[in-house]
Amino acid sequence: MKGIYSSLIALFFPSRTGQGIRLGVVLVCFLMLWGLSGCGAQRASPGAPAQTPLPAKKIMESAYSQLGARYKLGGDSPGKGFDCSGFVQWAYLQQGIAVPRVTKDQARTGRLVTPQEGLQVADILVFKNGQAPRGLHTGLYAGGGRFIHSPRQGERVRTESLEASYWKKSLIGARRLIN
Repeated sequence: MKGIYSSLIALFFPSRTGQGIRLGVVLVCFLMLWGLSGCGAQRASPGAPAQTPLPAKKIMESAYSQLGARYKLGGDSPGKGFDCSGFVQWAYLQQGIAVPRVTKDQARTGRLVTPQEGLQVADILVFKNGQAPRGLHTGLYAGGGRFIHSPRQGERVRTESLEASYWKKSLIGARRLIN
């Protein structure tokens, strides 16, 4: 590593005086730090807030606390298990936000999220699903192209990618309750 810095200093600051070398080291370090300052920085997409609102974070904390909970048709609590809409309702209710109990009503609650806005954490995702009661399924957008939901009988609450072909073709909308 020392050899790399020495080479850079010699390339940009051929002077061998102590002052020239110190100035070169300071400048090279500054440029390296400045260049790396954007690495890993999360940038909001156009139209999206720079940070996730606190209520949305809390909703998702509640949702993630139930990873592995069993599916139960009609279930809406950790003790009973969850169906998809019971899971969504429960996660919001932990923050005192009332959400309708059934998928068809969840598909109409809040406001429609347009493709131009993009998804935000805790948006309710609505899927067309022939297996679910009333043909709909709901889950919560978790960020990073993933969502969390209670899938079906015999399964447990889990996260999945929206890029998976089944979910990608089944997604029919998103609803936002938190701005």
